[in-house]
Amino acid sequence: MRLCKAQLFLLAVVVVLGTTQMLASCGQKGDLYLPEDSNEEPR
Repeated sequence: MRLCKAQLFLLAVVVVLGTTQMLASCGQKGDLYLPEDSNEEPR
């Protein structure tokens, strides 16, 4: 199966947009951290 130039271009666009979206979504809610333990006793 050979890919034509249009298919290769579409694949490249999908890869670039997907990578950009993944990088842009990192840290949207701020830094990730473990919440402080509350004063509840363990079960």
